[in-house]
Amino acid sequence: MTDSNTSRRGFLRVGVTAAVGSTFLAGCLDQMNGSDGSENGSKTTDGSGSSQSTDGSSSGSYTVSIEPMGEVSFDGVPETWLANNGSWADMGIALGQKPPEGVWLTDRYHTQLYDEIPGVSVDKSNMIDLYTDGISKEVFYKTAADVHVMDPNFILNRFKGMDRNDIDGITKNVGPFFGNSIFSQGYKWHDYPYYTLYEAFEKLSKMFQEEQRYSAFKKLDEELQQKIKSNLPPKKERPSVALFWASGNEPKEFSPYIIDKGTSFKQWRDLGVRDALAASNVKNFHTARGHVDYETLLKVDPEVLLFRGHESQTKTEFENTIVKFMKEHQVASQLQAVKNDKVYRGGPLYQGPITNLVLTRRAAKQVYPDVFKDVTLFDPKRVGDIVNGNIAQ
Repeated sequence: MTDSNTSRRGFLRVGVTAAVGSTFLAGCLDQMNGSDGSENGSKTTDGSGSSQSTDGSSSGSYTVSIEPMGEVSFDGVPETWLANNGSWADMGIALGQKPPEGVWLTDRYHTQLYDEIPGVSVDKSNMIDLYTDGISKEVFYKTAADVHVMDPNFILNRFKGMDRNDIDGITKNVGPFFGNSIFSQGYKWHDYPYYTLYEAFEKLSKMFQEEQRYSAFKKLDEELQQKIKSNLPPKKERPSVALFWASGNEPKEFSPYIIDKGTSFKQWRDLGVRDALAASNVKNFHTARGHVDYETLLKVDPEVLLFRGHESQTKTEFENTIVKFMKEHQVASQLQAVKNDKVYRGGPLYQGPITNLVLTRRAAKQVYPDVFKDVTLFDPKRVGDIVNGNIAQ
């Protein structure tokens, strides 16, 4: 991995025209102006995630703007796509699309979270990993997706194996890039606007011409925020939490995450928790790439400990491994969170509108068990209905 000086100013600022459909035509690069996208009809799903046009109006060219690409023009709605991660993949599922052909790392796209939503499931068995001990342009040419829903600057600044000429070649000969690195706001090279989860989701809805589904999810999120706000205790009564990445079931050190405005922290921001790391001298992993040990953790000593890297485990598996290990560890056992059984899975790095609802509900019951015990934050059936095209309520 490397940090280069590639940025918005160095990256191409051109429009991208992509022809999509059963026969994919190469995109062409040109300077152009356009609208922020328009709605050319809606789609319904057949219940398995595949999309069907309802009014036949989804054909025809349209333009959507997104940083850092600028205006991206399409001759039709993309049918095949690659996603950077589970955030964008989940957005596509929420919009009634087929799953992406591949994501950066399939094991970090936690599709088991869909088990809590009736009528929604994703089969990853044929989904490819874009990253396998490195990144190569060949995987993009081999997949030949209509659109690459990812921030090219993330590729150029975080990984070796591809340069700007490769990005330009893929854009011209395969399909455009359409994405922004939104899961964290800690990268120094990201010197252009970030998007919130729902701002990014709206951009993708314009690309897939599924703005009705977006609006329905936006309403769900607004209702959830209101329910959270009306039930939250005063700030002084909210717990201090610390979020880390913990590798393995017997971790000796941890990667610290300060809760910033990135989408991967949305549930914790919405729940108004107090970030113990932000009030300490511990530096954010996204910027410093450092680690902390148990002695440092004991100095911070948050009321609640949240660990990433264990999302594939069930609650019971998590408690029988990492939590059990910490209870028996000489230093870890002194932490108040360990003593008080306040050690939880902290959620994945990547979340979209569906998975965020599931994770927010779980997080609310973790940090405010008495407050949200009997509060219904959202209706899972309603979520499944929207995904499957039953948008009217």
